[in-house]
Amino acid sequence: MVPHRETGACCPLHAVHSHLRNVAVDVRLAKIKVCLSSDGVALNAYLKELSCCTAAHLRYCGFAFLAPASITPATQTMAKILTIEDDRIVGRDIVDTLCDAGFEVEWVLSGQDGIARAVHDEFDVITLDRVLPGIDGLTILKTIRGVGIETPVLMISALSDVDERVRGLLAGGDDYIPKPFSAEEMKARIEVLLRRRGRRQQAASTVLRVDDLEIDLIARTATRGEHVVALPPVEFKLLEYFARNSGQILTRTMIFQSVWDMHFDPGTNLIEVYVGLLRRKIDLAGMRPLLKTVRGSGYMLG
Repeated sequence: MVPHRETGACCPLHAVHSHLRNVAVDVRLAKIKVCLSSDGVALNAYLKELSCCTAAHLRYCGFAFLAPASITPATQTMAKILTIEDDRIVGRDIVDTLCDAGFEVEWVLSGQDGIARAVHDEFDVITLDRVLPGIDGLTILKTIRGVGIETPVLMISALSDVDERVRGLLAGGDDYIPKPFSAEEMKARIEVLLRRRGRRQQAASTVLRVDDLEIDLIARTATRGEHVVALPPVEFKLLEYFARNSGQILTRTMIFQSVWDMHFDPGTNLIEVYVGLLRRKIDLAGMRPLLKTVRGSGYMLG
């Protein structure tokens, strides 16, 4: 069943086709919302019978075919991927793979369109075919890097010799995957590029935030909600390290080497002492604890 966009009232199944005909050329602007009921299996089968073009439009709108009878609407937090690929079969495979992984994908067929999209919109990752008609992948890569676009680029090519991979990386590519490739490998490489991008963006920021904890790296100050947290240099460095890796379990060895720049001494309780001091300052009474001890593993902020 398909709820009308404004009212949420369900349309009959046979109305789906006419509804899809109204998808704009700029499919990113289309906001089709699909819900499933007892007719979910039938609707999914019906959509699979649509033309490849219409199915691609659905995917551009952010829908991922996660299970045989489910279509999941996109959310605002989905990573945006630009795919530049002239081969329609390969392009559809890439779109299918990335949409199934929960990404929002925009696919263009030419180098000229790829440059235009990369310049005029912001993407989290670009997948770029090395060999394209007209403007080839290396030229596209050098062009977008030349205008200051630092979006991670995954090069894709049947040209898999070492020299070719080196050329792609030296031109500004971040990773290289040869054709044919598995769906799992592509998803894994995209995830790695997204993690790298997140770390670079966080490293470039002068303010780190974890929940209601804010750390100003220039002023060297920290606040939690309305409370100013007074920290001497070592405690500030420890908190910064936790914040840069929020949500991750950090072992005592990792903390010791990163904060004190020394090899870990298993006989010292230095880390426990400093974590205790830090916890008493940022996790005040009545506040949700942020600095957690993960038994047998280490510590985690977040």
